[in-house]
Amino acid sequence: MGTTYRILYFDEPERRDFKSDIDSLLTSVNRAINTYDPASEISRFNQSEKGIRPELPYLYDILKTGKKIYKASGGAFDPTVMPLVNAWGFGPEKSGQPSTSKIDSLKNLIGFNNIRFSKKRIKKNEEGIQLDMGGIGQGFGADMIFQFLRSKGIDHMLVELGGEGMAWGKNLQKEKPWTIGILNPNSTPDNQYFQAYVTLHDQAFTTSGNYFNYKIVDGRKFGHTIDPASGYPVQHSLLSASVFAGDCATADGWATAFMVMGVEKAMTTVKSLRGVEALFIFSNETGGLETYTTPGIAKQITLE
Repeated sequence: MGTTYRILYFDEPERRDFKSDIDSLLTSVNRAINTYDPASEISRFNQSEKGIRPELPYLYDILKTGKKIYKASGGAFDPTVMPLVNAWGFGPEKSGQPSTSKIDSLKNLIGFNNIRFSKKRIKKNEEGIQLDMGGIGQGFGADMIFQFLRSKGIDHMLVELGGEGMAWGKNLQKEKPWTIGILNPNSTPDNQYFQAYVTLHDQAFTTSGNYFNYKIVDGRKFGHTIDPASGYPVQHSLLSASVFAGDCATADGWATAFMVMGVEKAMTTVKSLRGVEALFIFSNETGGLETYTTPGIAKQITLE
């Protein structure tokens, strides 16, 4: 998935080492959903004329979660955005800034309703329709690790995959709940610092933002979050969306949706969701940073 992972768990007195099992699990998940692997199931789907018959269960499972978020977000989260992701150079196919006519033509391929899926078959309505799990895939991978460790009887763990994951039980070494940091959006790869700390209680966590994944075209900075409706990278005041939910795929997908929506619509939408909490960091009219926290997570957050 082009990232790192860090897993802390307590397994006394057995002290079992699950690293090779987890590496094998992630390799299997990658074979299903990684668009950078030309032999993966999602790549075979993207290259196909009508669709594929998946051999692994993961693509169906992640599409099922994705469809729920797609419907509830009014299309702000849409895995069929892949043609636009590639056109803007944020996918496996590197390119420059696409023309307006190119964007308009690609928008005809966008829409979750253009695909149909079951455990046995994933079909597309038109050749050229492609899937991108970048907005939910790492969260899904973290869920797979969490479920594996739970199946082994692990009751206290912190799973983190690319900055998103699950905090379960507590940190027995410190006899305290797990605590994570949320990066300040002004951080750079060489100078990273936290905007907030969050104490978690059996909760999944994720943060979406255009921190380090952007490109400069003709002197303009474009973030990697693409609005499926407009066809362009989002440009608004919402700088990062941290989401907390019962599973990480749901948190990841909603964080992506909120980054597409912008701060005002994201605030309105999150209030209507059950089991989803959020911390939004956004810029005000003078360029300063402001935050919004949903009531259900506010007492667990310490702002810097």
